[in-house]
Amino acid sequence: MATDENKTKVTILTASYRVKGYINLVPGARVTDYMVDAKDFIAVTDAEVWELGGRLVLTAPFINVSRDSIEIVTPEH
Repeated sequence: MATDENKTKVTILTASYRVKGYINLVPGARVTDYMVDAKDFIAVTDAEVWELGGRLVLTAPFINVSRDSIEIVTPEH
């Protein structure tokens, strides 16, 4: 089970959506390392999905985001 220390807040941009939530990183890993090792989907917890125009589409405790759909991913501070 992941601990809060492993949770990293991220923003993910796709062609249509902005996803905000958390991914679970191994201590010391970078988001880049996570993406290189990711399979077809990445797990995002406490997720918010926004249209690029600014409308909130959904919130969910867990979603999978297709790695092929991701254009930008960045950690938030």
